[in-house]
Amino acid sequence: MNGLRVASLLAATMTTGLMAGVYGIYSNAFMPGLAKTDDKTFVGAFQATDRAITNPLFLLVGFLGAAVFTAVAGLLSLREDALPWIAVAFVLYLVTIILTMAVNVPLNDALKAAGDPNTIDVAAARAAFDETKWRAFNLVRVVLSTVAFGLLAWSLYLTGKSAAQP
Repeated sequence: MNGLRVASLLAATMTTGLMAGVYGIYSNAFMPGLAKTDDKTFVGAFQATDRAITNPLFLLVGFLGAAVFTAVAGLLSLREDALPWIAVAFVLYLVTIILTMAVNVPLNDALKAAGDPNTIDVAAARAAFDETKWRAFNLVRVVLSTVAFGLLAWSLYLTGKSAAQP
């Protein structure tokens, strides 16, 4: 049981860190880079990237996996000192999922539904996308997932510390 608890906590930490990194890269590189492009490039590149990232490996292992692994780690740590930190990490990461589904995904889907950048009014599609809103909510996801990652890392430390005590 202890091995499964540690393994689930390690998986939770790694996948949450992965997601913090994904959100961070969007915030610090991808979206600022796209912001400097013309409308047709922005729409085409964003549509292609969103289609590529929406794949089973990313969705199951990264995006949803972080929540599942964290929940499992919490359930297996009910009597452990790390539980409060795991629980807060779970809630913070759950908020990122809610924000993703309530804000970012609908904006992504609307931009994809606008159509082929070669045949649509790309300026109107880009304006309707609302980059400012997307970036603001993504920044919240960066902060929440990074804090969740830190809390899970702290939980690993506490778990190791308690295992080392006689």
